[in-house]
Amino acid sequence: MNDHDFNIANLRKNYELKALSESEISENPFAQFAIWFNEAIECLIDEPNAMALATVGSDGFPHNRIVLLKGFSSEGLSFFTNYNSLKGQNLEHNNKAAVLFFYKEMERQIRISGTVQKISEANSEEYFASRPKDSRIAAWVSEQSSIIPGRYILEERFNELSKTYATGEVPKPPHWGGYILRPQSFEFWQGRANRLHDRLLYRLKDNIWHCVRLAP
Repeated sequence: MNDHDFNIANLRKNYELKALSESEISENPFAQFAIWFNEAIECLIDEPNAMALATVGSDGFPHNRIVLLKGFSSEGLSFFTNYNSLKGQNLEHNNKAAVLFFYKEMERQIRISGTVQKISEANSEEYFASRPKDSRIAAWVSEQSSIIPGRYILEERFNELSKTYATGEVPKPPHWGGYILRPQSFEFWQGRANRLHDRLLYRLKDNIWHCVRLAP
């Protein structure tokens, strides 16, 4: 083991900010998610809606990337992307996925897994229209996840389309839209002292949410 590896191995932090007990947690995981999400906003955490989305490709390999949560309700969590992207291809092959929210400042994690499906075209259109104009143009510019010879390709295409849409609305590309993750499990993790963390897991069975405690 070299010095660099040794230093990494000794990086550690003791968690002592909060606790998570069965007596205080909501019976509904969506309500509990809303509580923690709103607390993250109140704590001024940078991009509290950033979540790591894990999918599995046709080759069996997992893929992970950060996407932004753009809405949640009792139906699920929604996000938007290019349907032809790697994540879109993965979800076309296997609609099971998981997301992770990490709130370092609060010593918290939220893990959610379930199945994913596309939202309605009307809802995708509505959200697309709310985006900044340059972001709407960029959705046409980037063939997401495809190999390109250089950045100049993107910049040239963006400049061309900026002129095309100098006046008038930018339509939504047919390959762009939203997904909704319909949860089958939620896990709320609260860091505790001595690595004896609190982990409460909700699992959906027969349309009823059941909560259990997991060993850290």
